[in-house]
Amino acid sequence: MFKKSQQLYNKGLVNLVGAVNSPVRAFASVGGNPLFIKKAKGSTITDVDNNTYVDLVLSYGPMILGHRHKKVQKAITKALKKGYSFGASTKNEIKLAKIVCDAFPGMDKVRFVNSGTEAVLSGIRLARAYTGKDKIIKFAGCYHGHQDALLVAAGSGLATLSLPGSKGVPEGAVKNTLIANYNDLESVKAHFDNHNDIAAVIIEPVAGNMGVVTPQDNFLKELKAYINSRGALLIVDEVMTGFRSKFGGAQEVLGVEADITCLGKVIGGGFPVGAYGARNEIMQMVAPLGGMYQAGTLSGNPIAMAAGISTLTELKQQNPYQKFNEIAQIFEGFLLESAKKYGVDITVNRFGSMLNPFFTNKKVTNFKEAQTSDTKKYATFFWEMIKNGVFLPPSQFEAWFLSSALTQKDIEKVAKAIDKSMEKVAKVAVES
Repeated sequence: MFKKSQQLYNKGLVNLVGAVNSPVRAFASVGGNPLFIKKAKGSTITDVDNNTYVDLVLSYGPMILGHRHKKVQKAITKALKKGYSFGASTKNEIKLAKIVCDAFPGMDKVRFVNSGTEAVLSGIRLARAYTGKDKIIKFAGCYHGHQDALLVAAGSGLATLSLPGSKGVPEGAVKNTLIANYNDLESVKAHFDNHNDIAAVIIEPVAGNMGVVTPQDNFLKELKAYINSRGALLIVDEVMTGFRSKFGGAQEVLGVEADITCLGKVIGGGFPVGAYGARNEIMQMVAPLGGMYQAGTLSGNPIAMAAGISTLTELKQQNPYQKFNEIAQIFEGFLLESAKKYGVDITVNRFGSMLNPFFTNKKVTNFKEAQTSDTKKYATFFWEMIKNGVFLPPSQFEAWFLSSALTQKDIEKVAKAIDKSMEKVAKVAVES
């Protein structure tokens, strides 16, 4: 079934690190060798052995319209004919900037970069420049890219590999990083009681790298009010959540306005794009207007800008958010009903077009609770879903994503796959 993927994996081991270019692709937490993909279209993705799957990974979020949407494809093709990269400004940078800023209240200016990691590290530098303070608070289980200062208690990738941090990160790089617990304001207040040089708190408004974990009650609102009263900024990392629960940010759905917003994924339509933005008084700090330096040769790449504009324009026109909520609710129902049928303990969390099951009987509101999940059961579930034609993230701690290309036939296929996979989980549990 996966013969050619196995062959490519063996070849890849020679010149690639672990035959992959991002650790989660190695399938370390689910066992077996990674699948190699050759093409995708609409709601489906096809591997090199010609197995086709309903895609619920969607490149970890960007492909919100599905793969190779005809309008996006047309825009990219048109841009390609004009050149690939200029190292100079283009009209489309201005156009995409307006679309993004208009979608986020409190964002007057934006700077495009090349990845979510770059957006976050720039956003943190900006917060430090604006406040004149050094320390940052992050939440255990939230992942904000692989920069040194934030590779501590960083969720998904590191949790998948059971690593508490990363080798190669010097102690000095994280000395200004403080760790709080998600959904626990008191853990944030404790840091402010002990430190007077905190520049910002960075958070995923809906955590997507410890599975989908949502803020409880008024956590985000109370967090913003408190840290602003202490002279610190709120950095909201919407690299994953941006444009996935509404045309704009999850922060607006949750009733909070970031001081600095970081973006990626959807705004590039599948191309490498990141961005950070804020109100004028903060963005005035960024070079060439101010003293906070940040630059990038490929920032605002014309192909990526074309993909982003066409993706967001089509997304706004489709307005698929109610449909996303309905499908996510349907999938949640499938998971819960099937788990109950076969006596498997799960908890399902969802927000907008993101969801995932945790193989635990506990409510999951933070990283500690997420880690009670039975990852062996998830591994069984994952491979059975693959065998039944549904492509899932190869990690218990990654979100499933929905695209507007999903059809009723796809939904029915997912339902059947869930039932067969949950039955397999129960059977393996009994045998072991």
